[in-house]
Amino acid sequence: MPDPPLRRRADPYRLGHASDDRQPSTEHGERGPASKRIIVGYGFWVFLLSDIIMFAAFFAAYAVLHGRTAGGPSGQDLFDITSAALETGCLLTSTLACGLAMVGLHARDARWFYFGMAATFVLGAAFLALELREFWSMIAAGNGPARSAFLSSFFALVGLHGAHVSAGLLWLLTMVAQVWVKGPRADILRRVLCFSLFWHALDIVWIGLFTVVYLMGVQA
Repeated sequence: MPDPPLRRRADPYRLGHASDDRQPSTEHGERGPASKRIIVGYGFWVFLLSDIIMFAAFFAAYAVLHGRTAGGPSGQDLFDITSAALETGCLLTSTLACGLAMVGLHARDARWFYFGMAATFVLGAAFLALELREFWSMIAAGNGPARSAFLSSFFALVGLHGAHVSAGLLWLLTMVAQVWVKGPRADILRRVLCFSLFWHALDIVWIGLFTVVYLMGVQA
């Protein structure tokens, strides 16, 4: 049997500002202001770039402080490269699942969309569980962020990424609920696309983090 299609649902109160979907797109300076699609896309790219700049500052702080162990353990003593590789596998696979969900959404295929989003959530939650286990084991051994400047920068950088993943999982649930209630309206598609860009950006940041912090840390 063919997969059930995603359909627009009735929205008598026009929640979510859907009225702009019926307006033709205009180019700025010709027939009026830019369309909402262009404004939302531009604004979200500005947000992503500012977020990457913030991560760059945390990377720079870690690069300066990674050798300041205050006589305590270094990354070579603390990091479990196997656990970090499992985290990487979970996050990379979740990005693939997110891409499949986007394909299903644009094809109006409900089964692929919900399956992809469910897989993204499960793999993202597994990534967070592995990261929290690593944090807990280090703190339980007396190697918390107050132990040295190196550990302070490590917990700040990796914890910042983990906080973004946590926010992304909440965002994912919100998007699934909106598609379920309102269907694949144009404004909903924009929001899901923004979530997808955010999730892919976290994947790129993690690849840099895994390389700089874990791979270089165990070889130092």
